[in-house]
Amino acid sequence: MRDHHSGVPASPTARRCPRAFTSSDDVSAATVSTVNGWNIADIFEEIADALPESLALAHGDVAVSWSEMNQRANGVAQQLLDSGLVEQDKVAQYLYNSPHYIESVLASFKAGMAIVNTNYRYAADELVYLWDNADVCAVVFHATFCPQIEEIKHRLPNIRLWLWVDDGSHPCPDWAIDYESAAASGSPANVEGPWGRSGDHLMLLYTGGTTGMPKGVMWRQDDLVGALESSNRNKLPDEPTAGVAAARLNGPGPKGLPGAPLMHGTGFFNSLSTMLLGGSTTTLTGRNFDVDELLSTIESARINSISIVGDAFAKPMLRALDANEDRWDLSSLRVIISSGVMWSRETKDGLLRHNERLIMVDSLGSSEAIGMASNVSTKDSAESGTGSFSLGPNTRVVAEDGRDVEPGSGERGRVALRGRTPIGYYKDEEKSAATFQIIDGIRYSIPGDWAEVRADGSVALLGRGSQCINTGGEKVYPEEVEETIKTHHSVADCAVVGVPDERFGQAICAIVELLDPSVDDDTLVEHVRSRIARYKAPKHVIRVDTVGRAVNGKLDYKRLTAMALDSTAGS
Repeated sequence: MRDHHSGVPASPTARRCPRAFTSSDDVSAATVSTVNGWNIADIFEEIADALPESLALAHGDVAVSWSEMNQRANGVAQQLLDSGLVEQDKVAQYLYNSPHYIESVLASFKAGMAIVNTNYRYAADELVYLWDNADVCAVVFHATFCPQIEEIKHRLPNIRLWLWVDDGSHPCPDWAIDYESAAASGSPANVEGPWGRSGDHLMLLYTGGTTGMPKGVMWRQDDLVGALESSNRNKLPDEPTAGVAAARLNGPGPKGLPGAPLMHGTGFFNSLSTMLLGGSTTTLTGRNFDVDELLSTIESARINSISIVGDAFAKPMLRALDANEDRWDLSSLRVIISSGVMWSRETKDGLLRHNERLIMVDSLGSSEAIGMASNVSTKDSAESGTGSFSLGPNTRVVAEDGRDVEPGSGERGRVALRGRTPIGYYKDEEKSAATFQIIDGIRYSIPGDWAEVRADGSVALLGRGSQCINTGGEKVYPEEVEETIKTHHSVADCAVVGVPDERFGQAICAIVELLDPSVDDDTLVEHVRSRIARYKAPKHVIRVDTVGRAVNGKLDYKRLTAMALDSTAGS
C-alpha cells in the first residue's frame, strides 16, 4: 500500500490494533491482528498522493497543500513516537481554529494515538478534570494558553509531551517542544507506530455531562468515516481497499469553512467530511466570531460550504447582508450546514434572498449520533417550520417502553439512531448503558432528544429531556452554574434556567436568593466567570425572596422557568 518510516510492513494483516475500548486499562492492554475498517490517516495519505499540490488547509495568508500537510504531520507523528507514547495514548488539541488543529489530528492518527478535543474556554479545574479523565499523555497548545498550563501543569503528572504552537503571545517554555520544529522535520515517508493502524483506533469527543462534567464519546475511526460518508453519493466501500479513496476523486474537492470551533463536533465533523472528499478546510484568523471576516473570507477564498451553529451565526450573517446589500459576493457558496442550535425559517428565507442557489441543511445530530434527522431548505423547497425534521433511514422515535411513536398521536418519544454510532463513553459504563440501548435486538444511540411525530411522518423536535441549556451550541447544565454562584458569600440559594435568546437560542438566567442584597448583579456574573468557562455565566439575574425548594430539596424548574420568562420578556 505504501512505504512507512517505521519500516513496519504495510499489509493490513501485519497490523496490530485494539479492540473496542471502554476503559484506559483496555486501551493499554489488548491488540488483535486485523485492520477492522477504515483508518482516517490511511485515507488522507491516499488523497495526498493523488492531489499533492491541491489546497488542504488555509488560514489567513497561510496555504498548506495536501502533500505539505501530510509531510508536516509525519514530523509531528514521529515526535509523538519519539516521546514514548504508545498505541492509543491520548493527544489533546488545546487550540483555536488553525491549520495546526487538523494537522496534529492527522499526526495522532498516523501514530496510532487517540485525540481529545479541548474546550479552550475551560477554567483551570475543568481542564484538569478533562485531561485527567481522558488519560491525556500529550497536549498540542497555542502559546496564548501558557499561563493556564503553568497554573495546572503540576496537577497533571501523566502528560509527558507539551507541543507549543507559536502565536506571538508567549515564548516557548522550557518544559515544551516547538511544534513547528517537529512539523518541519517531517519527510514524505509516511510514519506509523510499530503497532500499525486500525479502524478500531479511537477519537474521543468530549461533551457536557448531566452535572456539567464532560463525557468522552468514543468513536471508532471506521464508524466515524461511515457516519460522515452516509450522505455521499459515491461512498467508500465498507471494507478498506488500497487506492479506492483516491480513485473516487475527480480533482480537488469542495472548499469548506467551519464557522464553529474545530473543538466542537459541528466544526470538526463537517471539516473532516469535506476533506474525506479531497477538499480543503479554511479557518478564520479571528478568535471570536466576526461576521464581517466570515463573509469576506467566503468571498475571497471562494468557499463552497460552511458549517454554523443555527441562528447564533445565521442571524448576524443576515443582519450584515441586509445592511450591506452589495458588499459581498457569495456566489461560490452552495451549502450551509447547521447543527446544535435552532435555525429559524425566517432566517433561512432571509439568506436565500441574498443567494438563491443556497442549499441549507439543518441537521439533528450530536456527539453521540451523526445524522439522526435533517431539514433541507432551498429556493424551491416547500416551507417547513422551525424545528421540523425528516428522519433518516436508520432513525426512529421511541417511547419509554421501546415502542415506536405513532405519527399524529401527539405522544412524545426520544430520537434513536442505529448503525454507525459510538461505542460508548470513555470509562463510564453506566452512562454508556443509558445512552446506547438495545431495542428489538438492535443497538441504538439515544442521546436524549425528545420529539413528536406528525401525521405526515415529519418530526417536531422538542429538545433535551434534561434541564440542559444550549447557548450558542455550548451545553450548560444548571447544577454546575448554581453551585458556582452559591460559593459567593452573599448568596443563600440559587436556581439556573434557560430563557429564549435571539442570537444564541437560549441564555442563562440565574434566580438568586441573597443574604446580602447590596451585592450587584455584575459582581455575581464575574464571580462565575472567574471560576468556570465564561459562556456559563448568567446573562440575566433575577432576585427573589426564596427559590422555593421543596422539602426534598428539589427545585420546581417549570415554575422557575415561567418566572424567568416573565421577568426577561422583552429584554
